[in-house]
Amino acid sequence: MEHLFSHLPHLITHTVADSVNMLPFLFLAYLLIEWIEQRSSARMEGVLTGFGKFGALSGALLGCIPQCGFSAAAANLFSNRLITTGTLIAVFLSTSDEAIPVLLANPSHAGAVGKLLLCKILIAMIAGMAVDLIFSSKVVSTNETLHQKHADCEQEHHGVLRSALFHTLHIFLFILAVTFVLNLITHHIDQSHAGFLLQLHPFWQTAIAALAGFVPNCASSVLLTTLYVDGQLSFGATVAGLCTGAGIGLAVLFKENRSLAQNLQIVAILYAVSVAAGMLIEFVG
Repeated sequence: MEHLFSHLPHLITHTVADSVNMLPFLFLAYLLIEWIEQRSSARMEGVLTGFGKFGALSGALLGCIPQCGFSAAAANLFSNRLITTGTLIAVFLSTSDEAIPVLLANPSHAGAVGKLLLCKILIAMIAGMAVDLIFSSKVVSTNETLHQKHADCEQEHHGVLRSALFHTLHIFLFILAVTFVLNLITHHIDQSHAGFLLQLHPFWQTAIAALAGFVPNCASSVLLTTLYVDGQLSFGATVAGLCTGAGIGLAVLFKENRSLAQNLQIVAILYAVSVAAGMLIEFVG
């Protein structure tokens, strides 16, 4: 314990220095994301509902745009039978949550953004269309619920700068905490065990990452992406974890959709697809 306290100042200084370096990039990423979200979310949801049985295609493309509330909106649309099961699956799988800002905040890994988005879009399209072929979903034609939701949410919009600052601070604190814990662990374990996650069999690494992605907030995506950036998690396992990481979308689904069996079925599909996709990437890559 005494040894731990003697190294705390160094660990804290190292953690803050590493995290502060990404702060400007993180803020610029969220500034762009907030501008997109506050100017296009209503139109995007309109496109999502307008594709009907082919909504999985639009869901995969629109879901990858990093908006914190889009997966929750899709869960609401599904609960009101405005989109198909496949469309919801596609949105959940392609949702990028906080992974994109965290990668952009690390310039040396910014190139991984395109590869990540491409993988998630392809996975979401294929899985979403397959689900709609296997399961029949009844979609209602009215958009009354959608209009009401936008009316209710209209008062919640804040300025782009204010929202970007809030999200930057919120995620920066998560990154600070995760980085400190990782530095602490790395400092106190034998070097041969530093990459213990990478030493696991690819299946178990991918399966564990996919389970971690189900945590219904941004903490899981921040953790998974930070582990990937630090070289502690493979790309395939990271994709698997980020595919199950639908933000608060699953929490909203369980709250709004009355069929528990259907909700559990969606969770099972997400997990199976994510693990299978992660393993495929591991072996192909």
